[in-house]
Amino acid sequence: MLRYLNAGESHGICLVAVLEGIPAGLPLVEEEINQELVRRQRGYGRGGRMKIEKDQAQILSGVRQGKTLGSPIALRIENKDWKNWEKIMSIAEVGGEISRVVTKPRPGHADLAGAVKYGHRDLRNILERASARETVTRVAVGAISKRFLKEFGIEVIGWVVEIGGIRLSEEEYQKWLAKGPKAIFEKSEASELRVPDKNLEKAMMEKIDEAKSRGDTSGGVFEVQALGVPIGLGSHVQWDRKLDGRLAQAVMSIQAIKGVEIGLGFEAARRWGSEVHDEIFYKKPNLLEMGFHRGSNRAGGTEGGMSNGQPIVVRGAMKPISTLYKPMRSVDIETKETFEATVERSDFCAVPSACVVAEGVVAFEIARAFLEKFGGDSLEETIRNYKGYLKSVQEF
Repeated sequence: MLRYLNAGESHGICLVAVLEGIPAGLPLVEEEINQELVRRQRGYGRGGRMKIEKDQAQILSGVRQGKTLGSPIALRIENKDWKNWEKIMSIAEVGGEISRVVTKPRPGHADLAGAVKYGHRDLRNILERASARETVTRVAVGAISKRFLKEFGIEVIGWVVEIGGIRLSEEEYQKWLAKGPKAIFEKSEASELRVPDKNLEKAMMEKIDEAKSRGDTSGGVFEVQALGVPIGLGSHVQWDRKLDGRLAQAVMSIQAIKGVEIGLGFEAARRWGSEVHDEIFYKKPNLLEMGFHRGSNRAGGTEGGMSNGQPIVVRGAMKPISTLYKPMRSVDIETKETFEATVERSDFCAVPSACVVAEGVVAFEIARAFLEKFGGDSLEETIRNYKGYLKSVQEF
């Protein structure tokens, strides 16, 4: 069973993750993880924290001589900003009054609900862990998941489709899709906003600049696709084994995500059934493709909680970040007086970064479902099981 836990606070010493279940024998080096961490830090509209942190993952266990051992993989990512917060975030009790105590909850953040739940009078005890800084570990775990999936020809890629209400028209987007998801991804990788179109990028940047000038923030929508996923991952037999449900939960768990759709998503509710479902065809199978195939992919690669052999398409809607430089009204939890909410250093738009995080969590869920089906304590065993399944699929 593939699983992980992470720990750490935004301004603590470091962030850590323990990933268990990766088979033995997978080639893995830190640089492959760090490349993904760099992608997470990029993006027009990011705040000052990204100028401080230069995220680098250190593998502490589970890898020897460049290959996984089959034992838990432990990762450590240093918070360089810790040096400015040592006393405030000290593990040991520090005498005297603690500075930067937060008593004014920010609308849209975990501050108030978390303080009530855990009985904290200093909201920093909530906001430090609720911070999207936590996602650096999810990207690191996702990078290892991507490396595993790569052995089986599966790729997980993503790009931004909308920021602040600005997006390509459906006609323009279909033209990009006709070029193929890899073409969109390659073009988006060269963009500060992870979008394939230069004119769109310019308009989005202007929208982010407007948000910055207003002391406001801007949200948007990203798309993640998993290519090369075999038919049959997940299951229809229990609610918690459905692949689409697991993917939706994983993406929704990313900070500030308020909506997830797979395939046509909400658009499917507005169409006739004949405009939603993907017709099935058959041709003589070959070594790369099974005989059964679809003429479209409106379902987004899943049916009945299982992968259907088509690319898996997941979109996430990210709300504008809740920390504003023009703060909204709130109430001090100590005095009960109305104040403007506390301002923490933040981004103006983090949609491009959220897209990279989403790639990571989608890769993890697909890798988890993949190992549930094919098992294997070693990579060699998993490959052998997978090849046997592909043969049966071709003969179906």
